[in-house]
Amino acid sequence: MAEQPVAATAQETPGGESRPLSSVRQSSETWESLFRAQVGVMRRIRQDPVFRELPIGEYDVLFNLSRCPTGWTRLNELNHHLLISQPSLSRMVDRLEAKNLLVKRPARNDQRGVELALTEEGRALQRQIGSSHVHRIQDVLAPVLDPEEMDQLKALTDKINAFLDS
Repeated sequence: MAEQPVAATAQETPGGESRPLSSVRQSSETWESLFRAQVGVMRRIRQDPVFRELPIGEYDVLFNLSRCPTGWTRLNELNHHLLISQPSLSRMVDRLEAKNLLVKRPARNDQRGVELALTEEGRALQRQIGSSHVHRIQDVLAPVLDPEEMDQLKALTDKINAFLDS
């Protein structure tokens, strides 16, 4: 006998329409598939020789700093974009500062806080590694997903991110 999915209820969309919710099982299986795909992709990307120069976690800090419109961001804001603890990020920031890849200053509006920005050396290294990194991502994804599928996947993950950010 086939296993019955857990009953799902309906949810109202922002447009006022009602749509069914996925079952607990379907949600769990979807999450597990997404997570396993992300782990597999990251394992392949970490093999890129460019990450011998700077570990991928430290590159992620430089990448996120490169996206700051003013060039500066608070340490705690940066931490919202990373999957590491605040103490681990603080230690990583100290290492990146010692390598002259970023600078710290007291926060302008709150002297207890810390703001960070890339140095010119940090910006140059981020661009150099970033160029190789995006090509490695293409090497991993392009053989598997066609352009339409990539658009679909991006739309779905953007939808998840928008919900989580709301």
